[in-house]
Amino acid sequence: MNFSQSNISPEAKIGHGTIVEPFATIQSDVIIGENCWIGPYVSIMNGTRIGNNCKIFPGAVLGAVPQDLKFNGEASLLEIGDHTIIREYCTLNRGTKASMTTKVGSHSLLMAYVHVAHDCFVGNHVILANNVTLAGHIDIHDYAILGGLTAVHQFVKIGPHVMVGGGSLVMKDIPPFAKAAREPLTYEGVNTIGLRRRGFSKEQLDRIHDIYRYLFIKNRNISIGIKMIEAELPDSEERRQILEFVRNSSRGIMKGHRR
Repeated sequence: MNFSQSNISPEAKIGHGTIVEPFATIQSDVIIGENCWIGPYVSIMNGTRIGNNCKIFPGAVLGAVPQDLKFNGEASLLEIGDHTIIREYCTLNRGTKASMTTKVGSHSLLMAYVHVAHDCFVGNHVILANNVTLAGHIDIHDYAILGGLTAVHQFVKIGPHVMVGGGSLVMKDIPPFAKAAREPLTYEGVNTIGLRRRGFSKEQLDRIHDIYRYLFIKNRNISIGIKMIEAELPDSEERRQILEFVRNSSRGIMKGHRR
């Protein structure tokens, strides 16, 4: 462990093989796993928990108190999984009493200047490109990719394997396996390339396409689309996953394809 010229509390717990570059600041209630790299001028504040084999690049600030006027000093957490990379000047805030935790999963990449606000839950293998901004209480499921300069409204949910085009304003939920872009945010098809890369078969892709034709292409409202999917399409894991997500949406689903 290399701690020279860094401001590290003796109470912080830092795993074997972790390197802390000069001028980093690590407060007392911090746990960092093994074989991590903490770059210069990184600030890791109380309540932060970092897994193994993570890389935190210069200027990142992890575990700062929430930018939420309702926050009352509760001892909340920021949790980061294994093998996650956080690039320059990212800011990740810890949780509030709503959930007490902000989480970023394993094998995820947060590019430069990403902001993750309080009580967000970011899954595994997620990519947030440069300048993505997440408001509070957002759920982003595994393997989602958000393009640069995307801004996401509080309480939005983004399903697994979703691709969001750069510069998007996400104010509605995005169901699994979909691509989304334009203003207002609109269904742009199935994330076929991403799903193929992750081993989805042609049969699975065909089922997903069929489901979204009923939901988004035929210009029906969502409730009618759901009834027709249940009546006319065979049961499958993809159907169950999409319909469960849509039914549980609190903010509503993004718009369908516009002709």
